[in-house]
Amino acid sequence: MRRSWNVGAKALLPLVMIAVMAGCSEKEKIVYRDRDLFNPPADEAHGFLGYYDAETKMTTCGNCHVGHQVGWVETAHASAYQTLEDSGHAADHCYPCHTVNDQGNPLAEDGGWKVAAVEAYHDVQCESCHGAGLTHVENPDGSGPLASIAIPATFDAGCAECHQGTHHPFAEEWAQSGHGSVVEHPAGVESCQPCHTGQGALKAWGVNANYVEKDDAEQLAITCAVCHDPHNATYEHQLRFPVDTNSIELHLCARCHNRRTAPDASSSHGLEPHAPEAALLLGDAGWFPPNSNIDPGQIIASHGSEGNPTLCAACHVVAYDITDQDSGGFLFHSTGHLFTAIPCVDENGLPVPGGSCNYNETERSFVGCAVAGCHLTEGAAASALASRVLSITAWSNQLIAALEAVDPNLEAAGGEIDPTDPTFTVAEGAFYNYNLANFGGSAYGGATHNPFLTEALLIASLAAVQDAYPVPRSNVDYHQELQNFLARVSVVN
Repeated sequence: MRRSWNVGAKALLPLVMIAVMAGCSEKEKIVYRDRDLFNPPADEAHGFLGYYDAETKMTTCGNCHVGHQVGWVETAHASAYQTLEDSGHAADHCYPCHTVNDQGNPLAEDGGWKVAAVEAYHDVQCESCHGAGLTHVENPDGSGPLASIAIPATFDAGCAECHQGTHHPFAEEWAQSGHGSVVEHPAGVESCQPCHTGQGALKAWGVNANYVEKDDAEQLAITCAVCHDPHNATYEHQLRFPVDTNSIELHLCARCHNRRTAPDASSSHGLEPHAPEAALLLGDAGWFPPNSNIDPGQIIASHGSEGNPTLCAACHVVAYDITDQDSGGFLFHSTGHLFTAIPCVDENGLPVPGGSCNYNETERSFVGCAVAGCHLTEGAAASALASRVLSITAWSNQLIAALEAVDPNLEAAGGEIDPTDPTFTVAEGAFYNYNLANFGGSAYGGATHNPFLTEALLIASLAAVQDAYPVPRSNVDYHQELQNFLARVSVVN
């Protein structure tokens, strides 16, 4: 019985197949799909697509580039239009920086919102940086439009085309900062590129996204997109790494400002700190003389403590308004992108990029010191700095005098302090600490980042040099001085 049933089923199968095929022959042109991947653009002449669905903030590009869509929708760019509307001072000239159009991308003529002021072009979408997408969606196999991360001197493209001006001069301040220029020698050395060039930094940080200048021989400076991720808001201000951490491994600034933090006998520059700021803040930088009773991480001043949760950024990236001293009217909004903690100021109080002035409350701005909450007033901050600098300078002068007695040629080859000789000496460790206390050309480097550790290392170095070499004896007992100082530091901390 079972066998005869199987035969019957096989006999019916061709009839079923014929019926199905006959039905399909009438509908053979049907293609199953959920929806069209893009809408006809309101600005067809320039090919800006904008939102696929403005209500849900689904960009047309996001239909395929899902990962970028998910990250972008959480960024400030995704709510740029509403932010302007809610500001209470929206004007016609504001909208181009809060919508999709030719600003910020390679298109040379007006397009997008400037041609068709429709909801599809609200917010700073993918095409605001990458350029119009119609050609790409019509031919997906071709290369997609790439964004540029360069900042031209004219500020007429990329991030700078919008992030500039009296009220938000990010580009202007950045261009005048150390981040805004490429130092030629380091840029040409491969090992230096991860901190001295834009392409090198992104590569070192594992950013594999394509952009116009990625494979250019000409190196970029540390531009906006190096530190800020256009597609992601995981960290505040769309930073690529956090700044609200005291972890040197995680902190954005520390990824570069944490170089040669201890003597390196294998390097011809090993007796000079390179970028020791982060380690100094956290008490890890320097040569710790044996028997000094100082351990790495033991002496952390307030700038590196939990009371200053963003470390470098708290002092070096401070935004504040400057008003006219007579009328009280608005003059300028400093974005903090000079990255100078206490910048020189002009007669109106505006920051002077790279200025050379005295370290006092009249010639410099100590606003960041008060805004960060570490000091009650700007005057208190200026006074504290002056006090620490005087003390560190005094110990530095004693140490360099002792080292000159040991090796009158200091770091020149052939003496006790010889960076070309791999044998490490007490004098070399002490010389490194002298340089650490005065990195940047003065005692202000050591005094601002960790005055207590800096002073302790200078005193400990003096004790070590006096123990190791027949230098002229001083009536100062440096070992006792160090113990006295450490006792005071424990109270301060």
